[in-house]
Amino acid sequence: MPGGRLTQQERQQIALGLADGLAYAEIARRLDRPTSTVTREVMRNGGPTAYRAELAHHATERRAHRRRQTAPRRAEAPPRADDGRDPEAVREYEEAFTALLMQQGLPKMMSRVLTCLFITDAGSLTASELAQRLQVSPASVSKAITFLENQGLISRERDERRRERYAVNDDIWFQSMAAAAQSNFRLAETARQGVGVLGPDTPAAVRLENIARFLDFVGESIARAAEQARDVLYTKPETAADSTT
Repeated sequence: MPGGRLTQQERQQIALGLADGLAYAEIARRLDRPTSTVTREVMRNGGPTAYRAELAHHATERRAHRRRQTAPRRAEAPPRADDGRDPEAVREYEEAFTALLMQQGLPKMMSRVLTCLFITDAGSLTASELAQRLQVSPASVSKAITFLENQGLISRERDERRRERYAVNDDIWFQSMAAAAQSNFRLAETARQGVGVLGPDTPAAVRLENIARFLDFVGESIARAAEQARDVLYTKPETAADSTT
């Protein structure tokens, strides 16, 4: 599998693949690259509808030039708590996770902050620590924190030194699934309202009733599965020895 930066020809292949409606995984397979590489490349350069190979190539060159210029300053940033880990692999994973959150609709800075908290062993950081790790301004972090708090994605706490820390809320995954179930139920209810409006014997009403039944089933399945699996968020994974036993 080739490594290093994407070439201009590879970026052109990505653009062609997007134009043909190919999934990221298929484009990556054709390039013999990890899917995360393609996902990150597209999301950091306008997304699937706005990606342009030439613009992406020039943007990457500009970013590399800026990194070379700011290398001495960045080298002074405090080390992350990832001793014993491959820094490049951690960085690649962080970028891939951020790109995925952006693909789900979360703004870039909010995605970066949330990813940073998720991959931190402590699961919490101060605003100052976030700014240092992400090499961004305190104002950018403050804005991201406010947004994430309002969405219920992080919580605020105080440590023994009375400093405010921001922590990821593991329960957000359960709440997200519960919200998805409720969204399906509301869609099903709206579809059934159309049955009465359009008449129960019309083709449109039959279609809406089938949609409502489908959404009811999916919503109930999601809600039931989320409730049954909720404890998984707060348990340690079994070790190999435990699994064998």
